[in-house]
Amino acid sequence: MVLVISEPIKSQSKTVCVIGAGPSGLVSARELQKEGHKVVVREQNDDVVGQWLYQPNVEEEDPLGKTKALKVHSSIYSSLRLISPREVMGFSDFPFTVKEGRDSRRFPGHEELWLYLKDFCEVFGLREMIRFNVRVEFVGMVDDDKDVDDNMKRWMVKSVAKKTGEVIEEVFDAVVVASGHYSYPRLPSIKGMDSWKRKQLHSHIYRVPDPFRDEVVVVVGCSMSGQDISIELVEVAKEVHLSAKSLDVPPGLSKVISKHHNFHLHLEIESLEEDGRVIFVDGSCIVADTILYCTGYWYKFPFLESKGRVEVDDNRVGPLFEHTFSPFLSPSLSFVGIPRKLIGFPFFESQAKWIAKLLSGKTSLPSFDEMMESISEFYLAREAAGIPKRNTHDICDFNYSDKYADYIGFPHLEEWRKELCMSALLNSIENLDTYRDSWDDDDLLQETLQNPYFTQFTSP
Repeated sequence: MVLVISEPIKSQSKTVCVIGAGPSGLVSARELQKEGHKVVVREQNDDVVGQWLYQPNVEEEDPLGKTKALKVHSSIYSSLRLISPREVMGFSDFPFTVKEGRDSRRFPGHEELWLYLKDFCEVFGLREMIRFNVRVEFVGMVDDDKDVDDNMKRWMVKSVAKKTGEVIEEVFDAVVVASGHYSYPRLPSIKGMDSWKRKQLHSHIYRVPDPFRDEVVVVVGCSMSGQDISIELVEVAKEVHLSAKSLDVPPGLSKVISKHHNFHLHLEIESLEEDGRVIFVDGSCIVADTILYCTGYWYKFPFLESKGRVEVDDNRVGPLFEHTFSPFLSPSLSFVGIPRKLIGFPFFESQAKWIAKLLSGKTSLPSFDEMMESISEFYLAREAAGIPKRNTHDICDFNYSDKYADYIGFPHLEEWRKELCMSALLNSIENLDTYRDSWDDDDLLQETLQNPYFTQFTSP
């Protein structure tokens, strides 16, 4: 399908509300400001960086995250380290380099990424645009008249100041949703789950292993977090039982399991019994103290009233053109940071640039019909590839980032970024417990560090 971009309208400045001051929100604010828009960022926490702002106190949160409003936004646990090397993660003009006196590891802990994003915020003067400790409660169109031109739609944003309870109402020309998608726990449906009397929690509130000392723990889910947390728990727990969809797991995980007498792999859970038994689909069973669900997260936008134009169906947010624009509500409503399993920060930056230029009138989107046809073709292609609807936004393709960049002339991902990313991924598959500290691509790394990206750009 060939998409035709219509002629842009005259350049103009808009008032824009960005929801969230995490990586996607910060880079959106910067690009919008560069285009001359008047930007206000609403952030529910008391500092920037969103999900990467570690919140150790989780006692007030529901263990399974079943409450309508979450008290804890971050799902970061204390020992978490990046799964990608720092070299690939930086924005296009702000490399994630080593700073004196800070975590210098190639795969640093979460605090180092938090500091990198704080540096980004300070260097580009973004903090003055951010209103902290403000939770957005409602976003809806002021005038939902279908006869109103898309460029004239305006949005009411209602927020609550967390400390005072003050209600704040403001009207904006556009809203950018950058609220993240690693907060609302997604849970499996298991027979007996609601009546199981022992401890159950989602990894959303897992922070440290000590509370599980000498326990028999079942970890449900074999994602990176499930593997990481299991490896950490096996050092303190009596037993760790990792429940996965298949016993055909990556060699790196098999190596780790073979090193520990108290680490066991199982198929999925058939049922939970009131006496504490956990019965697996192969008929085997154990008596457990705790079940820890590492089963992912829902996309949720509880504040957004779109009159059904943007909905979440089995974790598919849509319809969205290129995971960013609602054909019904663009360009005044957009989303940054929806796609997963790609090199995130440069992609968020390309999204932000496209949105900023659209709002200033320097470019335009395809027609409504063309966008809807493109979305339909994308859905059909995913279905034909056997990809479940819930994984609609899992990209796993460098070429997609390059295709997206072409809409606005953003540079393609550098080859060194792709190569270093793939090298780390392959190393993690083979050497799960050591890949963050031992690698065999040092020649490529040293060559990469001589690239102008690292030698010309400097940051404090």
